[in-house]
This record gives sequence, structure tokens and C-alpha cells, in this order.
Amino acid sequence: MSRKSLIGLLPVAAVLLIPLLTQSPYLLHMFILSLLWIVLGQSWNLLGGYTGQISYGHAAFFGVGAYTTGIMVKSGQSPSTAWWGLLLGGLAAAVVAAFIGWVCFRLRGSYFSLSVLALSEVLRLVAVNWNRLTNGAEGILFIPAFTQKTYYYYIVFALAAVNLGVIRWVMRSKPGYYFLAIREDQDCAESLGIDTTKYKLLSLLISAFFTGAAGAFYMNYMGFIDPGIVFSIPDISIMMILVTMLGGAATKWGPAVGAILFILVSEIFRVWVGSGHLLFFGVLIIAIIIYFPNGIVGTLTDRWARKRRLQGAEAAA
Repeated sequence: MSRKSLIGLLPVAAVLLIPLLTQSPYLLHMFILSLLWIVLGQSWNLLGGYTGQISYGHAAFFGVGAYTTGIMVKSGQSPSTAWWGLLLGGLAAAVVAAFIGWVCFRLRGSYFSLSVLALSEVLRLVAVNWNRLTNGAEGILFIPAFTQKTYYYYIVFALAAVNLGVIRWVMRSKPGYYFLAIREDQDCAESLGIDTTKYKLLSLLISAFFTGAAGAFYMNYMGFIDPGIVFSIPDISIMMILVTMLGGAATKWGPAVGAILFILVSEIFRVWVGSGHLLFFGVLIIAIIIYFPNGIVGTLTDRWARKRRLQGAEAAA
């Protein structure tokens, strides 16, 4: 194994060791939420960052995944059986995404963005009013399968690892290059023979699958969902965009950095500052937007590349 690969495995090993270093339920909860938001940020990044198809309604897929698991529990399945919801919730979200994508990706402009936004609100209203299936506004409550957070930590870690691995593999394959081509110039991509509707739909399906799986994990972990939580546009959809943009859209580690900033740093402000933590966290976000316009990872990568080019030009001179 190369030295570069070994160095790249060090952060993974460090993350794996966290439950062994602390048994604090509070700290493990923070790390679990961080890993969950890494999955959500990376999922949105595939569609919005790499493929250039902006979605304001990814809460629709998160909610579908969560309610798939919730309905399994409501129908009499045991909490341990509900872990199948990670797969079934992802598939259910992908089916919903296939329908909306097949219709909207044949059109240009903001139709897809607005349609997914409307879909999220429609599904929320369905969940509120279909009492027989979803328990309506009361939501679905059940006792989680595990009492120790360590189990949930490693489950969401595995989900994040699979998510990162699949997206990295896709972006290094032919569809990944097609995604980038569509983002840069869709007309040019079509002139080269790329079926843009097909590959935009493929990007959406992968993104929706992992978002739905994250929603299913959320249901299993928290033990309670209601329509206002899992279909929330501000708390889910907008935060997915914020996590990605703060870290750096269309970058490998940008959403991970954004998720850590969003969960851990905001919590540090809350503990230190108290009721004024939102003000300080908002100032931090504004500073990042001003000084890191392409996100933290994106801007640092650009600056490093520019520095290397200047050093190369000076050496050549």
C-alpha cells in the first residue's frame, strides 16, 4: 500500500476509534449527527455540486425513507426488523425520485428545482392527513432496537463510508465525467451524444437513495418522526445545501467539513455562548462566505493549486 493511501486511512481509523475513546452519550450523539449530515451533504453534492441540478426539496426523499421505516414498525414489525428500512427507505425514495426526474429533466430551467420543492410540501401534507397510514400529525413513535449509542455510531459510519465510496467510484467512472459535462454546458454535452436526461436521472436516483437511507436511519435512531420534522424544507433541504456550500460544492471532502462545522461547531457555540449562539454562528457563516467563496475545501484547494502553478512558473523561468 502506498504512503498516500496510508495517510488517507488515518482519518478513517481516528473516526473508528472515537467510541473507544469516549463513552459519553452526548458526545457520541454529536458524532452520530455529524456522520448523518455527511451522508446528506454528500448525497446533495452529487446532484447539485457535480451534476449542477439544484434541488431545494431533498427533504422529500429524507421523509420518504423515514416513513418507510416508520410504517414498517407501525405495521407490527419489530425494531430490529426495521433496520431493513435503510435499504427499503432508499429504494422507496429512489422510486419517488425516478417519477419526478423523468418528468422534469425533460424540461430546462428551474422546473426541477421548483417541482422537488413542491413535492416535499405535498408529501408533508399527505403524511399529515393520511392518519391510517402515517398516524397524521401525531407521528410515529417506537422504542429503538439498541440502548447503546455505539451501535448507532458504527451503523451510520458504515452508511457514510458506503456513501463516500459509491460517489467516489461513480465520479471516477464514465457517468461521473458525463455529470461534470452536463454541469458545465448541457447543450455541448448533448452535441457530443450524451443522453443528458438519462444521466441527470441517474445522478438523482443515487442521491435520493442515500438521502432516503439517511432518513430511515434517523427514524431507527431517534425512535420518533412526524411530518414537520422529516419533510422540513428549512431544517433538512436548506441545511443540506448549507452543509455542502460551506464545505465546498463539487469537492470530495467539502460536505464532510461542512457537516462537522454545522453540527460540532454550532454546538460548541451553544455551550459556550448560550442563547446567543445563533448570532455568533451566523457571523461565522458570513465570514466563511466572504473569505471562502467556494467553500472551505474548495477555496483552499484553489489557492493551493494557484500557488503550485506560480511556483512551477517561477521554476521554469
